[in-house]
Amino acid sequence: MKRVLNDFRPFLGLFRAGIGRKLLGGAALAALTGLMGMALLGLSGWFITATALAGLVPATAWAFDVFMPSAAIRLFALGRTAARYGERLVTHDATLGLLAALRGRLFRGWSAPGAARALAMRPARLLFRLTADVDALDTVYLRVLVPLGTAIMAALATGIALAFISPALGFAVFAVLVLTGTFVAGITARSATPATLRRAARIETLRARVIDLASGQTDLLMAGRIPAQRAALAEVDARLAADDHRLNRIEARAGLAHGLLAAVLPALVLVAAAAIAAGGHIGAPGVALALLITMAATEPFAALRRGALDFARARLAARRTGPALLCAALPVGGAGPAPGFAAELHHVTLRHDAALAPILRDLSLSVREGEHIALIGPSGVGKTSLIQCLAGDLPPTAGSVRVTAAARLTQRTELFRDTLRENLRLGAPMASDAQMMDALTQAGLESIIHALPRGLDTELGDGGQGLSGGQARRLALARLMLRDVPLWLLDEPTEGLDGETARDVLARLRHAAGNRATITATHIRREAEDADRLLILGDGGIAATHIRGSPGFEAALNGLRPD
Repeated sequence: MKRVLNDFRPFLGLFRAGIGRKLLGGAALAALTGLMGMALLGLSGWFITATALAGLVPATAWAFDVFMPSAAIRLFALGRTAARYGERLVTHDATLGLLAALRGRLFRGWSAPGAARALAMRPARLLFRLTADVDALDTVYLRVLVPLGTAIMAALATGIALAFISPALGFAVFAVLVLTGTFVAGITARSATPATLRRAARIETLRARVIDLASGQTDLLMAGRIPAQRAALAEVDARLAADDHRLNRIEARAGLAHGLLAAVLPALVLVAAAAIAAGGHIGAPGVALALLITMAATEPFAALRRGALDFARARLAARRTGPALLCAALPVGGAGPAPGFAAELHHVTLRHDAALAPILRDLSLSVREGEHIALIGPSGVGKTSLIQCLAGDLPPTAGSVRVTAAARLTQRTELFRDTLRENLRLGAPMASDAQMMDALTQAGLESIIHALPRGLDTELGDGGQGLSGGQARRLALARLMLRDVPLWLLDEPTEGLDGETARDVLARLRHAAGNRATITATHIRREAEDADRLLILGDGGIAATHIRGSPGFEAALNGLRPD
């Protein structure tokens, strides 16, 4: 039990947010709905029986008060309807708020250094976390906590009501309802756990293979592996169907157990109430009341069946999303640098997760405001790693990093299946159309955008399909220009572009940079020739530094790849 609570602790911590009262209110309304339904059924049975008996004798028929019970029945009927409406409204609103808070916390957790990069290695896993894992957690509230609270309240109310007839009968019915109902739910959850976990893993595998088939169909077709990939998908799907069949059988057995409880317990209560009635302690209406409220009390326990089946899946989702929920979002670059500086690194050591040795060791660097620095050196020496560290994506294993607010242009142009406007708003969510057009003009895309029939509302395909490589790079450049920050981090900004396009992009970058500091990782001469300092990385650190105008500056440029 302690391990279960530990698994759910990060998720349950969201209940203390602003939606906590809604969650509690929804659970209270659900319990009230169940109690009113029980009262309605029990009082109706009592009233019908009492009315029938009173009608047998004219004297009692005239004296019998039909108005109070009928008014109470109407009150319970209207109250049950209103409570049901309120319960649906409040619980669903609270659940949607809970899921929204959960997604927000997950994104903040994934913004921690290294988290997003690790998830990017497994895009199918990221998709699964965003959809199936988040959706699975709503069962904790809607299908476990709310039905469990309603069932216990129904059992308690039934026990109290029957205690007025016989304290022993009330306690016995309460104990049987709680022990049997929770026992069946616990056994169902335990029996369903293996199949549920296998099913979750196979759904994730199925999604990953479908993504591989869709994204790599050209390579698979050329290699003649399409039939094999389809066969693998069919095998996973068949095993998934087998798991579904096992879960359906477990659910059927749980339904049978609840059905037996709903049939046997009322029958036993009827026998016990009849025996009490034979002793003259209650009448036939009291027997009807005891029978019907017992029948109504078994229904909430049947609602636990679905939650018990989904509990293992919810626990797995809580365990997998828990670390991200607990991880506080870190500001990019941590604390700011000293006045007059854009970035400061002191004795920094960087190591990738799978690396045996650090990529950079004991590195110290200071970048002044407005200074332009180029990081050069052979591939694999740590240029991109240093950019990632400055961007806050790769935390140092030792040393300190202080960076002002920065924007980063990565090697790969990241565009999304959305409009041009929304792709640009990633750089500045509050940017106006005029500001976007100004950035597009600076990036050299104004004429192209005006030629499009829908302008900024033009839809792009996956990865920016619809634009050429140069146009996509310019769009990423326009997005960078919308970021009003004092430091730009540029990782091979013109890689893959032809010489003419690359020089035009660089000229626009230099013009837009203005007084901003820039740090560029490159191995191409054109990207480094306007730098104020060249830092040559090698042997785990800065092997050499050349200032513009020094004898080694031009020699270092000549060692770079020409256009």
